[in-house]
Amino acid sequence: MNDKLEYQFNYGKEDFGDAEKIRQLIFVEEQGFENEFDEIDEHAYHVVVYQDNHAIATGRMYFEDEKTMILGRIAVIKEYRGTGLGNKVVKSLENKAKELNCTTVKLSAQQRAQMFYEKLGYHSIGEIYYDEWCPHITMSKNI
Repeated sequence: MNDKLEYQFNYGKEDFGDAEKIRQLIFVEEQGFENEFDEIDEHAYHVVVYQDNHAIATGRMYFEDEKTMILGRIAVIKEYRGTGLGNKVVKSLENKAKELNCTTVKLSAQQRAQMFYEKLGYHSIGEIYYDEWCPHITMSKNI
């Protein structure tokens, strides 16, 4: 994969359009979630990854408390899956969380992505639960 990637971070809904488009495409149209957008978007940090001025991946994070950041809505468009880009999105969010003095990151992973996050150093907390129709697991990592 071409490493000439640009990472753009924004807070809240400022310049939210590309993140919104990717999430609509992946979580609503591809995966069938109905409640993709919520009030958390208003007070979350959003990253959009660009290659050649095309938005190809996104993720968000928000504070749970002053030392813990919740990561989520991590999505890579279909053509770029399997290239390591998802890993790069997670790492960019973790690095931003460190800049904001966080020591822990948590996320709610779709169960099918659990092994992906385990390879990045996350461990499961608690039991499987359902978000809409999809099984999820809460995961955590010290950074």
